[in-house]
Amino acid sequence: MFLSCVTFPPPPSIFMTAMSVVSVVSMANGGYSETVGKHMQYSKFWKVNSQKSAAKQAKVSSRNGMLMLYTPAFFAGLSSFWLFPDDGFRFLLLKSALTFHFFKRIFEVLFIHKYSGAMTLDSAIVITLSYFISTSTMIYNQHLSQGLPEPSIDLKYFGMIVFLLGIIGNFYHHFLLSKMRKDGEKQYKIPKGGLFDKVVCPHYLFEILVFWGFAFISQTLYAFSFALGTSFYLMGRSFATRNWYLTKFENFPKDVKAVFPYLL
Repeated sequence: MFLSCVTFPPPPSIFMTAMSVVSVVSMANGGYSETVGKHMQYSKFWKVNSQKSAAKQAKVSSRNGMLMLYTPAFFAGLSSFWLFPDDGFRFLLLKSALTFHFFKRIFEVLFIHKYSGAMTLDSAIVITLSYFISTSTMIYNQHLSQGLPEPSIDLKYFGMIVFLLGIIGNFYHHFLLSKMRKDGEKQYKIPKGGLFDKVVCPHYLFEILVFWGFAFISQTLYAFSFALGTSFYLMGRSFATRNWYLTKFENFPKDVKAVFPYLL
């Protein structure tokens, strides 16, 4: 079976098996919710149908909220170097990739992103826990895989290539987004440059590559499950974003796809 050739045998842990299932189901459900208009309350388009309810909820600034999202996961990755210092080269690659990913996100929050609103505190807490738990679980699952037979097809170096492609492409398109507005501007514009002429959310496309990079480096069932769930979720957000642009801008080009150039 192909799956057994590319993944470690599942560790004897009911918790890890359950988390693998939960990650796919919960993230896929989140992606479906985005496509039908039930948005997480931290994006530009959730406000359309939620202004009254949002007014009653505690909020944090977008900048502080995004720092809150990524910092615990970053420290989870950083602490893994101390908690699991000698678990092999594959584990070192995974720890490094996860830690660098969230370091990059914190760097973007502090120095790249432009902000125009706030996010609700309860949504910030949910997303923060999701990032922290998924990162910690991926690291712990890799630790449990030590001593198990290696997959017959080694994908860790391919995973590093996919991860680097994703992290560079994601950063580049976040940079392009940040240059759309001058200081003090808050109005939304149609993004230009890079792959924005082909897909509405190329930063999500490259983020999907980042998580598949984690999966190929790790080659554990949980990492693949979380990458699949993340793909479903970000595809849902991409479809929701495209619909938002179509309703917001009459001149939005209809041939721009949601996620994959020329396809979807």
